[in-house]
Amino acid sequence: ARVADPVLLRHLLWAAARTALPLQLHTGFGDPDLRLDRCDPLLLTDFVRAVRPTGCRLVLLHGYPYHRGAAYLAAVFPHVYADVGLALTHTGARAGAVLAEVLELAPFGKVLFSTDAHGLPELYVVGARLFLEALDATSARWVRDGAWCAADAERVAALVAADNARRVYGRGDTVTGDGT
Repeated sequence: ARVADPVLLRHLLWAAARTALPLQLHTGFGDPDLRLDRCDPLLLTDFVRAVRPTGCRLVLLHGYPYHRGAAYLAAVFPHVYADVGLALTHTGARAGAVLAEVLELAPFGKVLFSTDAHGLPELYVVGARLFLEALDATSARWVRDGAWCAADAERVAALVAADNARRVYGRGDTVTGDGT
């Protein structure tokens, strides 16, 4: 069951934020019992601002159909990251367009991928395959259009596929400087 009491929910969020560990926040769609109109990550802007001094990194999960809002928050707040995993899995053929929209706004060092698979083991494979196809198509288009060179495409792929998550979750510092 979800925590519904607003006082308890606030207490838990702030207790988690004070640990300075990454805090994952589900935004956008994902569960049948949610109210999608209350899942827009932009509704978290005041909380995002208030949490910053704690050192807690906020990871906005899913995001769809509010993935642009999640990307915006990742762009303007140094402690916010956007995870696109479930958004890509559920948009299927449109996964490339969704990923491109996130990459247009969020710094490359702030975008993470996860399969967010649950249930059938095959969903991990499907999620990973959709991500790779979306990333390959987006990278190829941007290289062809002259926005990126091949080295840029490889660097961004490594960041989004694994390096950003390693850095955010403390699995090794593979990115330096400003997180890009």
